[in-house]
Amino acid sequence: MNGGLSVSNLDLALLVGAAVVLVGALAVRLGLRLGVPGLLLFLALGMIIGEAGFGLRFDNAALTRDLGLVALVVILAEGGLTTRISTIRPVVIVSTVLATIGVLLSVGVMAVAGHLLLGMQWRSAVLLGAVVSSTDAAAVFSVLRRLKLRSRVRGILEAESGVNDAPSVVIVSLVVSGSWQSDHWWQIVGLLVYELAVGAAVGYLIGRGGRWLLARIALPAVGLYPLASLALIVFAYSATGLAHASGFLAVYVCAVLIGSSRLPHRGSVLGFAEGLAWLAQIGLFVLLGLLAVPGRLPAVILPALVAGAVLTFVARPLAVSACASWFGVGWREQVFLSAAGLRGAVPIVLATIPLADRIPGATRIFDITFVLVLVFTALQAPSLPFFARRLGVLTDTLAGELTVDAAPLDEMNALMIDVAVPVGSRLSGEYVSDLRLPTGAMISLIVRGGESLVPEATTRLRTGDRLLVVTTAEARSAAERRLRAVSRRGVLAGWFGEDGKPD
Repeated sequence: MNGGLSVSNLDLALLVGAAVVLVGALAVRLGLRLGVPGLLLFLALGMIIGEAGFGLRFDNAALTRDLGLVALVVILAEGGLTTRISTIRPVVIVSTVLATIGVLLSVGVMAVAGHLLLGMQWRSAVLLGAVVSSTDAAAVFSVLRRLKLRSRVRGILEAESGVNDAPSVVIVSLVVSGSWQSDHWWQIVGLLVYELAVGAAVGYLIGRGGRWLLARIALPAVGLYPLASLALIVFAYSATGLAHASGFLAVYVCAVLIGSSRLPHRGSVLGFAEGLAWLAQIGLFVLLGLLAVPGRLPAVILPALVAGAVLTFVARPLAVSACASWFGVGWREQVFLSAAGLRGAVPIVLATIPLADRIPGATRIFDITFVLVLVFTALQAPSLPFFARRLGVLTDTLAGELTVDAAPLDEMNALMIDVAVPVGSRLSGEYVSDLRLPTGAMISLIVRGGESLVPEATTRLRTGDRLLVVTTAEARSAAERRLRAVSRRGVLAGWFGEDGKPD
Protein backbone atom coordinates (compact mmCIF):
# COMPACT_ATOMS: atom_id res chain seq x y z
CA MET A 1 0.00 0.00 0.00
CA ASN A 2 1.06 3.56 -0.60
CA GLY A 3 0.58 4.39 3.07
CA GLY A 4 2.91 1.56 4.11
CA LEU A 5 5.47 2.63 1.55
CA SER A 6 5.37 6.21 2.81
CA VAL A 7 5.85 5.07 6.37
CA SER A 8 8.83 2.94 5.33
CA ASN A 9 10.37 5.88 3.48
CA LEU A 10 9.81 8.09 6.50
CA ASP A 11 11.42 5.53 8.80
CA LEU A 12 14.40 5.25 6.48
CA ALA A 13 14.74 9.04 6.28
CA LEU A 14 14.59 9.34 10.07
CA LEU A 15 17.11 6.52 10.44
CA VAL A 16 19.57 8.17 8.05
CA GLY A 17 19.01 11.59 9.62
CA ALA A 18 19.59 10.31 13.14
CA ALA A 19 22.73 8.47 12.02
CA VAL A 20 24.08 11.62 10.36
CA VAL A 21 23.46 13.68 13.50
CA LEU A 22 25.14 11.07 15.71
CA VAL A 23 28.15 10.83 13.41
CA GLY A 24 28.23 14.64 13.29
CA ALA A 25 28.29 14.82 17.09
CA LEU A 26 31.23 12.38 17.15
CA ALA A 27 32.90 14.49 14.46
CA VAL A 28 32.72 17.50 16.79
CA ARG A 29 34.62 15.49 19.40
CA LEU A 30 37.21 14.46 16.82
CA GLY A 31 37.50 18.05 15.59
CA LEU A 32 38.27 19.25 19.10
CA ARG A 33 41.05 16.71 19.41
CA LEU A 34 42.52 17.71 16.04
CA GLY A 35 42.05 21.43 16.67
CA VAL A 36 39.96 21.97 13.52
CA PRO A 37 36.35 23.15 13.22
CA GLY A 38 33.84 20.35 12.93
CA LEU A 39 32.57 21.92 9.71
CA LEU A 40 35.42 20.32 7.76
CA LEU A 41 34.41 16.87 8.97
CA PHE A 42 30.73 17.61 8.26
CA LEU A 43 31.62 18.58 4.68
CA ALA A 44 33.60 15.37 4.31
CA LEU A 45 30.63 13.40 5.68
CA GLY A 46 28.37 14.95 3.07
CA MET A 47 30.80 14.06 0.29
CA ILE A 48 31.01 10.47 1.58
CA ILE A 49 27.22 10.16 1.50
CA GLY A 50 27.11 11.77 -1.95
CA GLU A 51 27.53 10.32 -5.41
CA ALA A 52 31.28 9.70 -5.03
CA GLY A 53 30.68 7.65 -1.88
CA PHE A 54 27.35 5.97 -1.18
CA GLY A 55 25.99 7.18 -4.51
CA LEU A 56 23.34 9.62 -3.30
CA ARG A 57 22.91 12.23 -6.04
CA PHE A 58 21.86 15.74 -4.98
CA ASP A 59 22.04 18.84 -7.18
CA ASN A 60 19.28 21.15 -5.93
CA ALA A 61 21.19 24.41 -5.48
CA ALA A 62 18.04 26.47 -4.84
CA LEU A 63 16.97 24.22 -1.94
CA THR A 64 20.50 24.30 -0.54
CA ARG A 65 20.53 28.09 -0.75
CA ASP A 66 17.20 28.44 1.08
CA LEU A 67 18.02 25.91 3.79
CA GLY A 68 21.49 27.39 4.08
CA LEU A 69 20.14 30.87 4.76
CA VAL A 70 17.80 29.47 7.43
CA ALA A 71 20.69 27.58 9.03
CA LEU A 72 22.83 30.73 9.02
CA VAL A 73 20.06 32.58 10.88
CA VAL A 74 20.13 29.92 13.62
CA ILE A 75 23.94 29.85 13.77
CA LEU A 76 24.18 33.63 13.90
CA ALA A 77 21.47 33.77 16.56
CA GLU A 78 23.43 31.40 18.81
CA GLY A 79 26.58 33.47 18.30
CA GLY A 80 24.75 36.65 19.23
CA LEU A 81 23.07 35.13 22.29
CA THR A 82 26.43 34.03 23.69
CA THR A 83 28.14 37.37 22.99
CA ARG A 84 28.08 39.88 25.83
CA ILE A 85 27.54 43.56 25.07
CA SER A 86 30.33 44.37 27.51
CA THR A 87 32.74 42.41 25.29
CA ILE A 88 31.93 44.17 22.02
CA ARG A 89 30.97 47.65 23.24
CA PRO A 90 34.58 48.94 23.42
CA VAL A 91 35.32 47.66 19.90
CA VAL A 92 31.99 48.17 18.15
CA ILE A 93 33.31 50.96 15.89
CA VAL A 94 36.49 49.22 14.74
CA SER A 95 34.55 45.96 14.25
CA THR A 96 31.88 47.70 12.19
CA VAL A 97 34.50 49.44 10.02
CA LEU A 98 36.31 46.15 9.51
CA ALA A 99 33.04 44.36 8.69
CA THR A 100 31.98 46.96 6.10
CA ILE A 101 34.87 48.94 4.62
CA GLY A 102 37.20 46.00 5.24
CA VAL A 103 34.89 43.67 3.34
CA LEU A 104 34.66 46.15 0.44
CA LEU A 105 38.48 46.38 0.28
CA SER A 106 38.78 42.61 0.35
CA VAL A 107 36.16 42.25 -2.40
CA GLY A 108 38.10 44.73 -4.54
CA VAL A 109 41.42 42.96 -4.10
CA MET A 110 39.90 39.53 -4.76
CA ALA A 111 38.03 40.82 -7.83
CA VAL A 112 41.24 42.15 -9.36
CA ALA A 113 43.05 38.90 -8.55
CA GLY A 114 40.22 36.81 -10.00
CA HIS A 115 40.25 38.81 -13.22
CA LEU A 116 44.02 39.03 -13.70
CA LEU A 117 45.24 35.75 -12.19
CA LEU A 118 42.31 33.41 -12.81
CA GLY A 119 41.06 34.86 -16.08
CA MET A 120 37.53 35.44 -14.82
CA GLN A 121 35.08 37.90 -16.32
CA TRP A 122 34.62 40.93 -14.07
CA ARG A 123 31.16 39.82 -12.94
CA SER A 124 32.45 36.40 -11.86
CA ALA A 125 35.54 37.96 -10.27
CA VAL A 126 33.45 40.36 -8.17
CA LEU A 127 31.14 37.50 -7.19
CA LEU A 128 34.10 35.40 -6.06
CA GLY A 129 35.44 38.32 -4.02
CA ALA A 130 32.07 38.96 -2.38
CA VAL A 131 31.57 35.28 -1.60
CA VAL A 132 34.92 34.64 0.12
CA SER A 133 35.46 38.00 1.86
CA SER A 134 33.14 37.32 4.80
CA THR A 135 34.48 35.50 7.85
CA ASP A 136 32.31 32.75 9.30
CA ALA A 137 30.68 33.20 12.72
CA ALA A 138 30.44 29.46 13.43
CA ALA A 139 34.12 28.84 12.64
CA VAL A 140 35.28 31.90 14.58
CA PHE A 141 33.18 31.14 17.66
CA SER A 142 34.01 27.41 17.74
CA VAL A 143 37.78 27.93 17.46
CA LEU A 144 38.49 31.21 19.22
CA ARG A 145 36.32 30.69 22.29
CA ARG A 146 38.66 27.89 23.30
CA LEU A 147 41.50 30.44 23.46
CA LYS A 148 41.93 32.90 26.32
CA LEU A 149 42.35 35.89 24.03
CA ARG A 150 42.59 39.48 25.16
CA SER A 151 39.13 40.94 25.43
CA ARG A 152 39.70 43.50 22.66
CA VAL A 153 40.96 40.93 20.16
CA ARG A 154 38.16 38.50 20.97
CA GLY A 155 35.55 41.26 20.82
CA ILE A 156 36.74 42.53 17.43
CA LEU A 157 36.70 39.06 15.88
CA GLU A 158 33.32 38.08 17.30
CA ALA A 159 31.59 41.34 16.39
CA GLU A 160 33.17 41.38 12.93
CA SER A 161 32.09 37.81 12.15
CA GLY A 162 28.57 38.62 13.31
CA VAL A 163 28.25 41.77 11.20
CA ASN A 164 30.21 41.12 8.00
CA ASP A 165 27.75 38.55 6.64
CA ALA A 166 25.35 41.40 5.93
CA PRO A 167 27.43 43.46 3.43
CA SER A 168 28.60 40.28 1.70
CA VAL A 169 25.03 39.12 1.14
CA VAL A 170 24.07 42.57 -0.16
CA ILE A 171 26.99 42.65 -2.63
CA VAL A 172 26.32 39.12 -3.89
CA SER A 173 22.62 39.92 -4.36
CA LEU A 174 23.44 43.12 -6.25
CA VAL A 175 25.85 41.38 -8.61
CA VAL A 176 23.51 38.43 -9.20
CA SER A 177 20.60 40.76 -9.97
CA GLY A 178 22.66 42.71 -12.50
CA SER A 179 21.75 46.08 -10.95
CA TRP A 180 25.42 46.78 -10.22
CA GLN A 181 25.91 47.38 -13.94
CA SER A 182 22.85 49.58 -14.52
CA ASP A 183 22.75 51.62 -11.29
CA HIS A 184 25.01 54.55 -10.50
CA TRP A 185 27.68 54.03 -7.83
CA TRP A 186 25.93 56.38 -5.45
CA GLN A 187 22.73 54.35 -5.77
CA ILE A 188 24.60 51.17 -4.85
CA VAL A 189 26.29 52.85 -1.88
CA GLY A 190 22.95 54.29 -0.77
CA LEU A 191 21.30 50.87 -0.99
CA LEU A 192 24.10 49.30 1.01
CA VAL A 193 23.83 51.98 3.72
CA TYR A 194 20.04 51.63 3.79
CA GLU A 195 20.12 47.85 4.19
CA LEU A 196 22.67 47.95 7.00
CA ALA A 197 21.11 50.90 8.83
CA VAL A 198 17.56 49.54 8.71
CA GLY A 199 18.74 46.05 9.61
CA ALA A 200 20.56 47.36 12.69
CA ALA A 201 17.62 49.57 13.68
CA VAL A 202 15.00 46.81 13.39
CA GLY A 203 17.23 44.35 15.24
CA TYR A 204 17.77 46.90 18.00
CA LEU A 205 14.08 47.71 18.41
CA ILE A 206 12.95 44.07 18.48
CA GLY A 207 15.86 43.12 20.72
CA ARG A 208 15.02 45.86 23.22
CA GLY A 209 11.35 44.98 23.16
CA GLY A 210 12.09 41.28 23.47
CA ARG A 211 14.38 41.63 26.47
CA TRP A 212 11.75 43.79 28.21
CA LEU A 213 9.03 41.24 27.49
CA LEU A 214 10.98 38.12 28.46
CA ALA A 215 12.08 39.62 31.77
CA ARG A 216 8.49 40.34 32.83
CA ILE A 217 6.35 37.44 31.67
CA ALA A 218 6.01 34.19 33.59
CA LEU A 219 5.57 31.41 31.03
CA PRO A 220 4.11 28.14 32.34
CA ALA A 221 7.05 25.97 31.17
CA VAL A 222 10.81 26.46 31.13
CA GLY A 223 11.02 25.17 27.57
CA LEU A 224 8.89 28.07 26.31
CA TYR A 225 11.60 30.64 27.05
CA PRO A 226 14.07 29.26 24.48
CA LEU A 227 11.28 29.06 21.90
CA ALA A 228 10.14 32.61 22.60
CA SER A 229 13.72 33.93 22.42
CA LEU A 230 14.40 32.24 19.08
CA ALA A 231 11.00 33.32 17.72
CA LEU A 232 11.85 36.96 18.48
CA ILE A 233 15.15 36.65 16.62
CA VAL A 234 13.55 34.98 13.59
CA PHE A 235 10.84 37.65 13.68
CA ALA A 236 13.57 40.30 13.47
CA TYR A 237 15.06 38.55 10.43
CA SER A 238 11.72 38.24 8.62
CA ALA A 239 10.53 41.75 9.44
CA THR A 240 13.79 43.21 8.17
CA GLY A 241 13.57 41.10 5.02
CA LEU A 242 10.09 42.47 4.31
CA ALA A 243 11.63 45.95 4.53
CA HIS A 244 14.26 44.84 1.97
CA ALA A 245 17.04 45.37 4.50
CA SER A 246 19.75 43.19 6.02
CA GLY A 247 18.12 40.39 7.99
CA PHE A 248 21.45 38.91 9.10
CA LEU A 249 22.49 42.14 10.80
CA ALA A 250 19.07 42.35 12.47
CA VAL A 251 19.50 38.78 13.77
CA TYR A 252 22.90 39.47 15.30
CA VAL A 253 21.91 42.78 16.92
CA CYS A 254 18.66 41.34 18.28
CA ALA A 255 20.39 38.21 19.62
CA VAL A 256 23.16 40.19 21.35
CA LEU A 257 20.61 42.42 23.09
CA ILE A 258 18.48 39.49 24.25
CA GLY A 259 21.48 37.40 25.30
CA SER A 260 22.96 40.26 27.33
CA SER A 261 19.73 40.95 29.22
CA ARG A 262 18.38 39.54 32.47
CA LEU A 263 17.08 36.58 30.58
CA PRO A 264 14.87 34.16 32.55
CA HIS A 265 16.20 30.61 32.49
CA ARG A 266 19.27 31.88 30.67
CA GLY A 267 21.04 28.53 30.89
CA SER A 268 18.13 26.74 29.22
CA VAL A 269 17.91 29.37 26.47
CA LEU A 270 21.61 29.20 25.67
CA GLY A 271 21.65 25.39 25.84
CA PHE A 272 18.71 25.16 23.45
CA ALA A 273 20.30 27.69 21.07
CA GLU A 274 23.63 25.87 21.14
CA GLY A 275 22.04 22.51 20.38
CA LEU A 276 19.94 23.97 17.58
CA ALA A 277 23.02 25.71 16.14
CA TRP A 278 24.96 22.44 16.12
CA LEU A 279 22.05 20.73 14.38
CA ALA A 280 21.97 23.54 11.81
CA GLN A 281 25.71 23.28 11.25
CA ILE A 282 25.65 19.51 10.83
CA GLY A 283 22.70 19.60 8.45
CA LEU A 284 24.05 22.57 6.50
CA PHE A 285 27.55 21.26 5.95
CA VAL A 286 26.40 17.75 5.12
CA LEU A 287 24.02 19.29 2.56
CA LEU A 288 26.83 21.42 1.11
CA GLY A 289 29.05 18.35 0.95
CA LEU A 290 26.29 16.54 -0.93
CA LEU A 291 25.98 19.42 -3.40
CA ALA A 292 29.70 19.31 -4.21
CA VAL A 293 30.75 17.09 -7.10
CA PRO A 294 34.13 15.52 -6.21
CA GLY A 295 34.92 14.84 -9.86
CA ARG A 296 34.99 18.58 -10.59
CA LEU A 297 37.17 19.61 -7.67
CA PRO A 298 40.64 18.57 -8.94
CA ALA A 299 40.29 21.03 -11.83
CA VAL A 300 39.94 23.99 -9.44
CA ILE A 301 42.60 23.08 -6.87
CA LEU A 302 45.19 25.46 -8.34
CA PRO A 303 42.73 28.39 -8.76
CA ALA A 304 41.47 27.79 -5.21
CA LEU A 305 45.02 27.82 -3.83
CA VAL A 306 45.79 31.04 -5.72
CA ALA A 307 42.56 32.69 -4.55
CA GLY A 308 43.11 31.50 -0.98
CA ALA A 309 46.68 32.75 -0.93
CA VAL A 310 45.64 36.20 -2.17
CA LEU A 311 42.80 36.30 0.36
CA THR A 312 44.95 35.14 3.30
CA PHE A 313 48.20 36.99 2.62
CA VAL A 314 47.07 40.10 0.73
CA ALA A 315 43.36 40.97 0.94
CA ARG A 316 42.73 40.15 4.60
CA PRO A 317 45.92 41.78 6.00
CA LEU A 318 45.34 44.86 3.83
CA ALA A 319 41.75 45.20 5.04
CA VAL A 320 42.77 44.74 8.69
CA SER A 321 45.64 47.22 8.43
CA ALA A 322 43.59 49.84 6.60
CA CYS A 323 40.70 49.62 9.08
CA ALA A 324 42.28 48.80 12.45
CA SER A 325 45.33 51.09 12.40
CA TRP A 326 43.12 54.14 12.95
CA PHE A 327 41.87 52.74 16.26
CA GLY A 328 45.17 52.05 17.99
CA VAL A 329 45.24 48.32 17.27
CA GLY A 330 48.90 47.21 17.48
CA TRP A 331 50.71 45.29 14.79
CA ARG A 332 50.73 42.06 16.80
CA GLU A 333 46.96 42.21 17.19
CA GLN A 334 46.60 43.08 13.51
CA VAL A 335 48.63 40.03 12.50
CA PHE A 336 46.43 37.78 14.62
CA LEU A 337 43.23 39.41 13.33
CA SER A 338 44.46 38.70 9.81
CA ALA A 339 45.29 35.07 10.59
CA ALA A 340 42.00 34.49 12.42
CA GLY A 341 39.76 35.44 9.50
CA LEU A 342 38.34 31.94 9.20
CA ARG A 343 36.01 30.94 6.38
CA GLY A 344 33.30 28.32 6.67
CA ALA A 345 29.59 28.01 5.99
CA VAL A 346 28.96 31.60 4.92
CA PRO A 347 31.17 31.64 1.78
CA ILE A 348 29.85 28.28 0.54
CA VAL A 349 26.22 29.26 1.18
CA LEU A 350 26.77 32.58 -0.59
CA ALA A 351 28.26 30.64 -3.51
CA THR A 352 24.95 28.79 -3.88
CA ILE A 353 23.11 32.07 -4.63
CA PRO A 354 24.58 32.58 -8.14
CA LEU A 355 24.51 28.78 -8.61
CA ALA A 356 20.77 28.65 -7.92
CA ASP A 357 20.17 31.57 -10.32
CA ARG A 358 22.26 29.85 -13.02
CA ILE A 359 24.65 32.77 -13.39
CA PRO A 360 27.40 32.03 -15.98
CA GLY A 361 30.53 30.81 -14.21
CA ALA A 362 28.65 30.08 -10.95
CA THR A 363 29.67 26.40 -10.90
CA ARG A 364 33.36 27.32 -11.02
CA ILE A 365 32.86 29.91 -8.27
CA PHE A 366 31.17 27.31 -6.06
CA ASP A 367 33.91 24.73 -6.63
CA ILE A 368 36.72 27.23 -5.98
CA THR A 369 35.01 28.41 -2.80
CA PHE A 370 34.46 24.84 -1.61
CA VAL A 371 38.11 23.85 -2.04
CA LEU A 372 39.34 27.16 -0.61
CA VAL A 373 37.32 26.68 2.58
CA LEU A 374 38.43 23.07 2.97
CA VAL A 375 42.14 23.75 2.50
CA PHE A 376 42.64 27.06 4.25
CA THR A 377 40.38 26.38 7.23
CA ALA A 378 42.25 23.10 7.77
CA LEU A 379 45.55 25.01 7.72
CA GLN A 380 44.54 28.12 9.65
CA ALA A 381 42.44 26.78 12.52
CA PRO A 382 45.03 24.43 14.11
CA SER A 383 47.75 27.10 13.87
CA LEU A 384 45.85 29.84 15.71
CA PRO A 385 46.85 28.77 19.27
CA PHE A 386 50.52 28.87 18.19
CA PHE A 387 50.16 32.32 16.61
CA ALA A 388 48.22 33.61 19.64
CA ARG A 389 51.05 32.58 21.98
CA ARG A 390 53.82 33.90 19.73
CA LEU A 391 52.08 37.23 19.20
CA GLY A 392 51.25 37.64 22.88
CA VAL A 393 47.50 38.16 22.44
CA LEU A 394 46.52 35.64 25.12
CA THR A 395 45.55 36.76 28.59
CA ASP A 396 46.26 35.23 31.98
CA THR A 397 43.71 32.82 33.39
CA LEU A 398 41.04 34.75 35.26
CA ALA A 399 38.50 33.61 37.79
CA GLY A 400 35.24 32.65 36.17
CA GLU A 401 32.60 35.37 36.13
CA LEU A 402 29.62 34.56 38.33
CA THR A 403 26.73 33.15 36.31
CA VAL A 404 23.28 34.17 37.54
CA ASP A 405 20.22 32.49 36.04
CA ALA A 406 16.81 33.83 37.07
CA ALA A 407 13.28 32.55 36.56
CA PRO A 408 10.05 34.47 37.35
CA LEU A 409 7.55 32.93 39.80
CA ASP A 410 4.06 33.44 38.44
CA GLU A 411 1.61 35.46 40.60
CA MET A 412 4.14 35.84 43.45
CA ASN A 413 6.12 38.93 42.39
CA ALA A 414 9.24 36.89 43.14
CA LEU A 415 12.08 35.14 41.36
CA MET A 416 14.39 32.21 41.84
CA ILE A 417 18.05 32.94 41.13
CA ASP A 418 20.37 30.06 40.29
CA VAL A 419 23.99 30.90 41.13
CA ALA A 420 26.97 28.64 40.42
CA VAL A 421 30.17 29.35 42.41
CA PRO A 422 32.97 29.22 39.80
CA VAL A 423 36.65 28.43 40.25
CA GLY A 424 38.48 31.44 41.70
CA SER A 425 35.33 33.05 43.12
CA ARG A 426 35.71 34.81 46.48
CA LEU A 427 32.32 33.38 47.46
CA SER A 428 34.14 30.15 48.24
CA GLY A 429 34.94 30.01 51.96
CA GLU A 430 32.47 32.70 52.99
CA TYR A 431 29.77 32.09 55.58
CA VAL A 432 26.17 32.51 54.46
CA SER A 433 25.61 35.07 57.23
CA ASP A 434 28.48 37.23 55.92
CA LEU A 435 26.97 37.64 52.47
CA ARG A 436 24.57 40.30 53.81
CA LEU A 437 22.01 39.92 51.04
CA PRO A 438 19.44 42.71 50.82
CA THR A 439 16.09 42.48 52.55
CA GLY A 440 13.77 40.33 50.45
CA ALA A 441 16.49 37.90 49.30
CA MET A 442 17.81 34.74 50.92
CA ILE A 443 19.62 31.52 50.03
CA SER A 444 17.02 28.79 50.38
CA LEU A 445 19.01 25.78 49.11
CA ILE A 446 22.57 24.72 48.29
CA VAL A 447 23.34 21.85 45.91
CA ARG A 448 26.75 20.38 46.70
CA GLY A 449 28.23 17.18 45.33
CA GLY A 450 24.88 16.00 44.01
CA GLU A 451 23.17 16.52 47.39
CA SER A 452 20.90 19.33 48.55
CA LEU A 453 21.16 21.05 51.91
CA VAL A 454 19.27 23.87 53.58
CA PRO A 455 21.90 26.41 54.64
CA GLU A 456 22.31 27.87 58.08
CA ALA A 457 24.05 31.09 59.05
CA THR A 458 27.25 29.14 59.77
CA THR A 459 27.28 27.25 56.45
CA ARG A 460 30.40 28.00 54.40
CA LEU A 461 30.19 28.09 50.64
CA ARG A 462 32.50 26.02 48.43
CA THR A 463 33.68 26.10 44.83
CA GLY A 464 31.19 24.23 42.67
CA ASP A 465 28.20 24.97 44.93
CA ARG A 466 24.93 25.91 43.27
CA LEU A 467 22.86 28.36 45.26
CA LEU A 468 19.11 28.73 44.94
CA VAL A 469 18.28 32.30 45.98
CA VAL A 470 14.66 33.37 46.37
CA THR A 471 14.14 37.12 46.04
CA THR A 472 11.36 39.60 45.54
CA ALA A 473 11.29 41.38 42.21
CA GLU A 474 12.29 44.63 43.91
CA ALA A 475 15.34 43.10 45.61
CA ARG A 476 16.58 41.18 42.59
CA SER A 477 19.02 43.73 41.21
CA ALA A 478 20.55 44.45 44.60
CA ALA A 479 20.89 40.71 45.35
CA GLU A 480 22.63 40.02 42.03
CA ARG A 481 25.01 42.96 42.49
CA ARG A 482 25.89 41.87 46.02
CA LEU A 483 26.61 38.29 44.92
CA ARG A 484 28.78 39.48 42.03
CA ALA A 485 30.63 41.94 44.27
CA VAL A 486 31.43 39.28 46.88
CA SER A 487 32.44 36.84 44.13
CA ARG A 488 34.97 39.37 42.81
CA ARG A 489 36.35 41.02 45.95
CA GLY A 490 35.01 39.16 49.00
CA VAL A 491 32.63 40.28 51.75
CA LEU A 492 34.45 43.63 52.03
CA ALA A 493 33.85 44.38 48.37
CA GLY A 494 32.21 47.70 49.20
CA TRP A 495 35.44 48.96 50.75
CA PHE A 496 37.21 48.35 47.44
CA GLY A 497 34.57 50.23 45.42
CA GLU A 498 33.20 47.05 43.84
CA ASP A 499 29.51 47.60 43.02
CA GLY A 500 28.86 44.20 41.42
CA LYS A 501 27.62 45.47 38.09
CA PRO A 502 27.43 42.81 35.32
CA ASP A 503 30.55 42.30 33.25
